[in-house]
Amino acid sequence: MKEILKNKNLLITGATGGIGKEIASNLAKNSCNLFLTGRKKENLEKMKKDFEKRFKIKVDYQNGDLTHIPDLMKIIAKAKLFGKIDILINSAGIFVEKPIEKTTLEDFEKCHAINVRAPFILSKELSKNMKKRKWGRIVNIASSSAYQGFTNGSAYCSSKHSLLGLSRAIFNELKQKNVRVFCVSPGSSKTKMGKKCKNQNFETFINPKEIAEYII
Repeated sequence: MKEILKNKNLLITGATGGIGKEIASNLAKNSCNLFLTGRKKENLEKMKKDFEKRFKIKVDYQNGDLTHIPDLMKIIAKAKLFGKIDILINSAGIFVEKPIEKTTLEDFEKCHAINVRAPFILSKELSKNMKKRKWGRIVNIASSSAYQGFTNGSAYCSSKHSLLGLSRAIFNELKQKNVRVFCVSPGSSKTKMGKKCKNQNFETFINPKEIAEYII
């Protein structure tokens, strides 16, 4: 596996989150160059220094709010300076659990902006060079909620269903160019986001390290 990933350029959103951080760490071990994104600059800088110290890879980052399209375009512009992105992993996500009558339009729009719109824009822009080179990988991190709904999950579940639909559509669109699209839909995981899940036993949740290993 290491030889396949060696010197490949990867962009990962949500790189400082539970699953995203494990994926980034695993890819760093496999000699993949990393372009990290997240909300907090100091956390990204810390990861960059750590990875460059431990591995012989190139690491850069751009912080930003994925609900803000100008921030998203800054990420794309800087990523293109980093190099041609071979692999895109859309790991950033937001969890909203409220009864529908208490779910605001802002809740709904923010959930869809991060969970669906950002992956759409990143896939749209970064797949262009993948198609030209006839090699690329796009991995969207969805959820088991992409296949079922749960009480008080109208905003979240609809966003993950949408991400699955997006993934299936671009899978068929890009496969002839040897750009493979995956949608990984794990159950609840032992992350900060996972702790927000109500009426579930956190101790039974999936270790994000296992999810990262599966994705690699």
